[in-house]
Parts: sequence; C-alpha cells; structure tokens
Amino acid sequence: MKSTLVTGIGELTTNDPGLRRLHRAAVVLEGERVAWVGDAATAPMADAAVDVAGRAALPGWVDSHTHLLFAGDRTAEFEARMAGAAYTAGGILATVEATRKATDAELRANLAAHLAEAARQGTTCVETKTGYGLTVADELRCARIARDLADEVTFLGAHTVPPETDPRCYVDTVCGDMLAAVAGHVGWADVFCEVGAFDEEQSRRVLRAAAARGLGLRVHGNQLGHGPGVRLAVRLGAASVDHCTHLTEEDVAALAGSDTVATLLPACDLSTRQPLAPARRLLDAGAVVALATNANPGSSYTTSMAFCVATAVLQMGMSITEAVWAATAGGARALRRDTGEGAVGTIRVGARADLQVLDAPSVTHLAYRPGVPLTWAVWRRGRLLG
Repeated sequence: MKSTLVTGIGELTTNDPGLRRLHRAAVVLEGERVAWVGDAATAPMADAAVDVAGRAALPGWVDSHTHLLFAGDRTAEFEARMAGAAYTAGGILATVEATRKATDAELRANLAAHLAEAARQGTTCVETKTGYGLTVADELRCARIARDLADEVTFLGAHTVPPETDPRCYVDTVCGDMLAAVAGHVGWADVFCEVGAFDEEQSRRVLRAAAARGLGLRVHGNQLGHGPGVRLAVRLGAASVDHCTHLTEEDVAALAGSDTVATLLPACDLSTRQPLAPARRLLDAGAVVALATNANPGSSYTTSMAFCVATAVLQMGMSITEAVWAATAGGARALRRDTGEGAVGTIRVGARADLQVLDAPSVTHLAYRPGVPLTWAVWRRGRLLG
C-alpha cells in the first residue's frame, strides 16, 4: 500500500479526544487508513508528500441525511414558497412521478453527479435514502442503485402515501413486500412521522418491522410541528431522529438521556421558512447533535455541509468547534460509524483516510467567511480527489 505524508498543516482538527486540535501537524495516509498523526517535525517518511503550507485540515464531512436518489426539478415549488406559500411536503409526489419515469441510467448518473459535487466541497461519507419510488419495484431499484454509490443507504418507503392508495394498505405493503424486497440492499429504515405523512402507530409498525429484519432505525421527526417522532425514536433505540425543529422540554430531555442523535438540517429549515432547530438547548442539555444537508430537490437542494456549519454558528448558537464536530463526528455517530477500524469523522490511526484541507489557516473561517468556497484538497479513502 502506498503512503502519503500530508504535512505543513497549520491547524489539524482530529475529533480524537486524545489529540483534539493540533498545530504544525502532519498526517500519514496509507492505503485507505490513517497510519500516523502528530507533530510535523517528527513525521515518518512516506512514499509521497504534500505540503499544505499552513492550511487547516479536518476530517471529511459526514453527511448523514440526504435524499439524492431522485429525478426531476421543483424550482416552481421553491419560487412559490419564497413568495409566501406554505411548505406541506406535498411536493414529494412530484418527485415520485419523475423518479418512476426515469431510467436506471438516469437515476445513477444524477446520484453520481450529486455525490461528486458534495465531494468537491469536502464531503467524504454520505447517507442517502430511497423514498421516491413508493412501489415495491421502484423502491427496490432505487435501493440497488444507491447501494452501488453511497456509503450508507436507508429505506424510506414510509415517506408519503401514494395518491389513490389506502394508507392502511400502504403501510401493510411497506412492512411486508416492500421491506422484504429491499432489506438485503440497505442498512437502515426511516419513517416520516409527521402530520400529513405517517402517524405514531403507523410509524411504530414500520420501525418494528424493519428492526425485525435487522435494519438500523432512523426517524424524520418534529419537522413541521410538535409530535411523537422524537419520543418514538428514543423509545425504539433509533440511531438518529432528524429535523428536530419543534421540541418540547420533554423531547430535549429524552434525547439528552439516550443514544439517539439529534440530526439538525438547517438548510431545510431556511428553505421551508421554519424556525431553526434549537441546537443550543440540545447541546446544553447534553444531547448529541449532528448536522446534515437533507439534500433533496424540494425542501433543501444543497450539498454544502460548509453552508450548514456556517448557519449553525451564525444563527443557531453553536460554536465553530461544536458545529464542525456535529458535521463530522456527529454525523459518524448518527450512522454508527464513529468507532473501530475504518471509522469516519475523525483523524486517528486506523480511521478511514478521509481528510479535507481548507484554503484558510483555521476552521473558524468556515463561519468567518460564509459562502466562500474554502475547500483546497480532499482525500477520500486515501485517494486525492481531482
């Protein structure tokens, strides 16, 4: 395995409690793993070397919530919302129609293009979901395509109820034939537990059926108003509950007392003109917080994790250290990929060799210079992306 010494790092954010933030640092990448981390003056030799000349380095972004397997465009819906129309999640069905009509090749090409776009901005680990097929055949083909390209794939057959379909019969299909078809191609199952989507009883059925098949659990919860999503996620031991825009004190306490990660999606909150999620309340209570893009064609059409970090710092009361951790190690925790060999979201020996370098001396510039494209270099699985 060839090795690369990345040296001259002015500031290195490791997310490793034993190292934390280092100055005048270096990292050795060997194959797909981090082989060494420490002071640049004591760095070992490697097959190749890259001097980043005092720039800041950090783990690649871990985007733990996206909907990138889709076709079609919802620009008109966005324009209407900016003109004052309320967001009701009804536009999902427009994407379902376009996705069903698209060929496998078109879906694959669109997903690959969005993943490449994210990688150019420093994102090195991506979760994406099904959920725009909503038939057994379409959910299965979406799962197969996503499995070939994304790091993690989540089954979201319980995204919305297709038109002219009885909700009870549809939940039966999701828990039965649909789940049976996709289970071998996905690692997770999710449900949109929200007014107008799936109620608490329906959501519980879906999640329990998925757990019985060995899938990890995720929940869309508390996006459009107060509801049972957070508490259901915690009770069933879900790895994350995502959105968390409208939380009671009981919801916050439940998250703080659990292993369920609160994944916040600020770009979605801005696009749908919802209040921003209460990041400060969650952190102060002791909950684990992640940041993700929720990249999708309707309510959050961005792959920029840096935008989410800047928003979290400038508008949500998070410190730059908290926001960067949430967008790297927090996302890894939400995907249960934060420990062991090949862990992501951290720079330590044995972790996956995912490293991004900023054209700035410190990660503080991510919020200090919002909107400026600061990604200078990205290594994913030890390979420098062109």
